[in-house]
Amino acid sequence: MEKKGRVFSGARPTGRQHLGNYLGAIRNYVALQDEYECVYCVVDLHALTTLEDTDKLKEWTREMVLDWLAAGMRPEETIIFVQSHVPQVTELHTILSMVTPLGWLTRLPTFKEKVRQQPDNVNYGLVGYPVLMAADIALYKADTVPVGIDQAPHLEFTREIVRRFNHLFGPVLVEPQAKHTDFPKVLGIDGVNKMSKSLNNHIEISASPEEIWQRVRMMVTDPARRYRHDPGHPEVCNVFTLHGFFSPAQVRQIEVDCRSAAIGCVECKKIFARNLSDYFAPFRERRARFAADPDYVWDVLADGARRARAIASQVIDEVKRAVGLP
Repeated sequence: MEKKGRVFSGARPTGRQHLGNYLGAIRNYVALQDEYECVYCVVDLHALTTLEDTDKLKEWTREMVLDWLAAGMRPEETIIFVQSHVPQVTELHTILSMVTPLGWLTRLPTFKEKVRQQPDNVNYGLVGYPVLMAADIALYKADTVPVGIDQAPHLEFTREIVRRFNHLFGPVLVEPQAKHTDFPKVLGIDGVNKMSKSLNNHIEISASPEEIWQRVRMMVTDPARRYRHDPGHPEVCNVFTLHGFFSPAQVRQIEVDCRSAAIGCVECKKIFARNLSDYFAPFRERRARFAADPDYVWDVLADGARRARAIASQVIDEVKRAVGLP
């Protein structure tokens, strides 16, 4: 089947992935392979902007890519690689930085937020983060980028840089379009904040059934339901929201039973934990098989980098010719 176009997406190496990563991105990455030529990147250079836990980047890269592959990424057709293994991205980053006004960067809400998060380490890489992101996408002439609503401003920034470059030097780069993910923000087990490893409110998709239950049993449900016989309000319950995806055949009955107090929150959580574990059982089997070969992930990434460099070399040559570099 002829592909619609080329997708690019990158993720910082954060180790084992959680439900938020899966529902918000990974399952979408897998589905896009059927219609698009896909390029997926572990953006390890981006991870250096915080200068924390850099000694774990290799381990976290392997763990994350294991999850990607077990979830259904097909390396025989999809390019999966590590950002720093394709050095042309830093060349394009430098060239694009020459056409990017500093004011554009310092006005970005995401930059201001990062400054608040790490006021003692406002480094050049942090300021130039969106330019490197633009280079990631433009280097492969990706026309489609899957993003959540919170990432939309960064993609629009990439589009602005590409437009400015093409205006100055000719139509060399491709202006990417957003493909919004269809799953809403996934809340963590605290029921308040977005699921995050840094907040320890996550559930790993590679967790064992026992580990899943230990995390699910801590999930905040309906704050107004103090006693087992109180009727519940599933519309405000994070567990019920997730039932919509993991318990599709039961979700209507769960809603009725919750509102009538026929089941309590503990029973509701047990159903969810069981269904969640069953859903990821094939995933866990594939992951264990891939993990048994210590070279498998690195072989996939080496092959992906080789294929990525073939595209990147051609594009960076076009860019250099366009700007007049000999």
